[in-house]
Amino acid sequence: MKLRKRTAELLEFGYQRDSLSRILNLLLISLISLNVIAIILESVDWIFVRFESVFWYIEVFSVVIFTIEYLARVWSSVDLKARSFSSPVTGRIRYMLTPLALVDLIAILPFYLSLYVSIDLRFLRGLRLLRLFKLTRYSPALGALLDVIQKEAEAIMAALVVLLILLVISATGIYILENELQPETFGSIPGSMWWSIVTLTTVGYGDVVPLTTMGKLFGGLIGLLGIGMIALPAAILASGFAENVRTRKQTYNTHARRVLKDGVIDERERWELEELRKELGLDSEEALHLLHSIMEHGKRAAPQSCPHCGESLADHDDQ
Repeated sequence: MKLRKRTAELLEFGYQRDSLSRILNLLLISLISLNVIAIILESVDWIFVRFESVFWYIEVFSVVIFTIEYLARVWSSVDLKARSFSSPVTGRIRYMLTPLALVDLIAILPFYLSLYVSIDLRFLRGLRLLRLFKLTRYSPALGALLDVIQKEAEAIMAALVVLLILLVISATGIYILENELQPETFGSIPGSMWWSIVTLTTVGYGDVVPLTTMGKLFGGLIGLLGIGMIALPAAILASGFAENVRTRKQTYNTHARRVLKDGVIDERERWELEELRKELGLDSEEALHLLHSIMEHGKRAAPQSCPHCGESLADHDDQ
C-alpha cells in the first residue's frame, strides 16, 4: 500500500530526504520536550494549581498525538527495511516488542490507566516522565547507547549478579560483626544492606558506620572491592560503545569506498553520503577525514606503471 509505505517514510527518522518527514519529526521532538517541561512544572504546587487546566489540555493533546503516532508506527512497520517485520501479523507483534515501540507504548499507557484505576499523582508523573526516552529515536548517540545495552545485556547481567552476591556477602558479614554492638542499626541482614550499598558504591553517607575493629576492617575491604566492581558495568558499556562507534565508521567507510570507486562523487552520491553520516551520527569533520583517507589511499594504490610494458603511465598519457 502506497499510503502505508508513505507513513513509514514520514515516521522514520533516518528517512531525511523528505522535508515533510523532517518537519514531522521536529514537531514530535518539540511535543516531547513540552511534555517533559510540563511534567516538571506540575510538581510545583502553586504552578499546578494556577495552570491545572493548561496542563490537562497539554496532556490530552499529547496523548492523542502520541497514540496516533504509535498506531501509525505499528500499522506501517511491515514496510520498514527490517525483514523481520514484513509479516502482517507476526511482523507487527515483533515490532511492538522492540525497545523503541515499548517506549512509545509506555508514553501513553499511564493516561489510559488513570481513567480506570486510581493512581497516585506523583507516581503518575514519574511514569509520564518516561516519555523523555522517546527522544532516543531521534538521537543517534542515545540510539547507539541502547544498542550497546542490548548487545552487552548478558555481560551487564553477569556483572550485576556478581554485585548482588557481593552485596549479600557484605550485608551478612557486617551483620555478624556489628549486630551485638549496634542491634538497632544492624539488626538483620536486610537492614544491613543499606550500609552495604552505600559502601560498595563508595558513597559513604556516614549515617551508618561500623564501630568494632573487625567491622571497620571489613568495611574497608568491602569499600576497596566496591571500587573495582562498581566500575565493571561502566567498563562494559564503554567497551561496547567504542565498538559501536568503530562499526558505524566502518559502515560509512565501506559505503564511501563504493561511491569513490570511479574516483568521482556526483551530486546524488554526495547527498547519499551526507544522509548516511546523519543516520550513523558521525561528525561532519570526522566523515570528511574518512573520505580524505580513502582518497589518499586510492591515490597510493593506483598503479604508477603500465602492467603490460612497465613504462610510466604518465609517459603513456603524454603520447
